[in-house]
Amino acid sequence: MTASVMIQGAGSNVGKSMLVAGFCRVFARRGLTVRPFKPQNMSNNAAVTPDGAEIGRAQAMQAMACGVAPSVHMNPILLKPESETGAQVIVQGKRMTTARARDYAALKPQLLGAVLDSFRRLQAEADLILVEGAGSPAEVNLRAGDIANMGFAQAARVPVVLAGDIDRGGVIAQMVGTQAVLDAGDASLIKGFVINKFRGDPRLFDDGYALIAARTGWTGLGVIPWFPLAHRLPAEDAADLRRKSGAGGFRVAVPQLDRIANFDDLDPLMAEPGVSVEIIPPGQPLPVEADLILIPGSKSTIADLARFREQGWDVDLAAALRRGARVMGLCGGYQMLGRTISDPDGIEGAPGTVQGLGLLAVDTVMTPEKRVTLTRAVHAASGEAALGYEIHIGRTEGADRARPLFLVDGTDEGAMRADGRVMGSYLHGLFSADGFRKAFLRGLGAGGSDLAYAQGVEETLEALADHLEAHADCEALLRIARAGA
Repeated sequence: MTASVMIQGAGSNVGKSMLVAGFCRVFARRGLTVRPFKPQNMSNNAAVTPDGAEIGRAQAMQAMACGVAPSVHMNPILLKPESETGAQVIVQGKRMTTARARDYAALKPQLLGAVLDSFRRLQAEADLILVEGAGSPAEVNLRAGDIANMGFAQAARVPVVLAGDIDRGGVIAQMVGTQAVLDAGDASLIKGFVINKFRGDPRLFDDGYALIAARTGWTGLGVIPWFPLAHRLPAEDAADLRRKSGAGGFRVAVPQLDRIANFDDLDPLMAEPGVSVEIIPPGQPLPVEADLILIPGSKSTIADLARFREQGWDVDLAAALRRGARVMGLCGGYQMLGRTISDPDGIEGAPGTVQGLGLLAVDTVMTPEKRVTLTRAVHAASGEAALGYEIHIGRTEGADRARPLFLVDGTDEGAMRADGRVMGSYLHGLFSADGFRKAFLRGLGAGGSDLAYAQGVEETLEALADHLEAHADCEALLRIARAGA
């Protein structure tokens, strides 16, 4: 029988994704066939599987930690927020519908079937499944119809380990309080706990650790110190975006859109020693002295374009161009750079056409069909190859498409203004390709380094596994997984 254990959090952002990735690597390098699983994820940072489907970026990273390709069954339900109250619902990699939060609750019972189907498929191929929860099981007001935490654990009969974030403070109350608010059936599924993100001497928490164990009866699996290399792994939540990275001479400014998507495009640039990447939050101007202003992807292009203008960033962008900056738009950012964006079917809101930033001679028409695919491209200027991916709706055409950024199977992709200072592309993930990134940066006068980005991610996963081996009781975790619920 396949062993499985679910890591849930005593709160949001306690480090569940990182813990699952690290334990995936720990047990994979011990020779077990390991698979990650997250029943329901909410994120606009998606990854594309080899068969052209969408899953959460964290599950793709966890698959990497297992040494396997990502699969839709690792994250059967993906929610991609499009507004404050609604999200696109992706089921086993394909868009099902767009639902408001209140309406989504009614969908959950039928979605549990897809969740359990995907879990059973992974069980058929794995020795061990490491499951990641979402948010916190202590949100008992959301327990009815739950498929993300205890609802799944009960349906699949998976034991739970609760993780707490001591860096935020109040971890004792979070852990003991979680047990207190759960009903007896759910509380009985929790078999152990782990304390994450400790700074300083872990022995200073000995009394607190013992108190949690005594009050709950759970097995303690360790106090895990802060992992200082965590920033080298792709983040899933926009809240984890670092405001600034590096102190290199080449300055990249990125406006933080409300519905920013696939922002891990920035990670390889942040890792470049000669590049400084600065995330500009709402309320601050875009720096006109930047060398490159990169407008990232968006889950709601038209709404984010309106917010872009409300912030006065369109004025800042024009000033930066006059001072010699380059501008690049990726996916939704590419669409914003054009003359118009038309949405005749009202996919993103009321049907109609809005004016773009007018920096590229292209026009975009939103279409119901969604393009989701891995894409092998060749950089038109340098001939360097890159493996990227596309997740977008809309077709973009116009005169500046005659100067493509890339060639994809002999077809032009992207667009560039005649003076070469403004460019756009639908391709995500391009900067992970070392040769392309180096050539691109050199073409902008940045120099470019010999950074091996993918190798760095792999080395960080190894370091994370070493970190957990040193500070967590991995054997006890495996015993819990094998004992079952």
